[in-house]
Amino acid sequence: MSLAPRAVLVHRTTEYEELVAHHGTHGQAAFFLSSRGRSIEEVAERHRRTRRALAEVTSAVPLTWRQAQVERSDLDRFLFAPEDVVVVVGQDGLVANVAKYLDGQPVVGIDTDPGRNPGVLVRHRPEQAAVLLASVVATGVDELTMVEAVADDTQRLVALNEIYLGTAGHQTARYRLGLENDGGVVEAQASSGVLVGTGTGATGWLRSLWQERGTRLPLPSPTEDRLLWFVREAWPSPATGTSLVAGELKDSAALTLTVESDRLIAFGDGIETDALELTWGQTVRVGACDRRLRLVG
Repeated sequence: MSLAPRAVLVHRTTEYEELVAHHGTHGQAAFFLSSRGRSIEEVAERHRRTRRALAEVTSAVPLTWRQAQVERSDLDRFLFAPEDVVVVVGQDGLVANVAKYLDGQPVVGIDTDPGRNPGVLVRHRPEQAAVLLASVVATGVDELTMVEAVADDTQRLVALNEIYLGTAGHQTARYRLGLENDGGVVEAQASSGVLVGTGTGATGWLRSLWQERGTRLPLPSPTEDRLLWFVREAWPSPATGTSLVAGELKDSAALTLTVESDRLIAFGDGIETDALELTWGQTVRVGACDRRLRLVG
């Protein structure tokens, strides 16, 4: 007998909750903000909107379903099941935070602060939750491309927006960069790191680099099996080059990077605390991931 679906509501601690936890009381948090020219009421109102949205979505879960809630900081310890329907209640970035822990489960993004969030990934309002959850099996989903980095010691990292490879302090990284199936061309480089991004990431960090370079390569769409990559601030010297600084990865194509520093890291979607640790001589391969994020449209 198959299990009933489980709605997993993903949320994050609000700015108001963080302030009160840090300062001890509402009054002390209000004093702290006022001393810096800000009002706590603005922060408290966003907190109330978020909590109202979470309560509304919780009440919209069908009575025959099971329920669970998980805070963002606990995602790496939460066990998702195949029958889960993941409901992200918050910002676009929260969808990216949860994406790497999923394996085919449908995701419904609920925007708690319309107008403040872009709404690229949290596409729906709290009042739509009941209809969406009741018909989630029949609702169309977008299969969003993800990016992965796999090291030669089997370490693996998956991200929805982008993967950055470089030093932890964003200082000079030394490595050898190559493209698979490109005649074995490899270039020694010293740079601020390498960024490989998806079409979903094309609304964030990837777009910033794309605009800065003025490249003719079109940005990929979120569902397109194509990635863009950029080397940040490559430094020319007698020992390092700048000819491989941007490009695209189609289908199964991959970028390879061999470490020539004592320590480099690779992290995804801006979360440096969850990074691959890479040492001298290690090689990491970066390309499109076989898994996709199934986002309810």
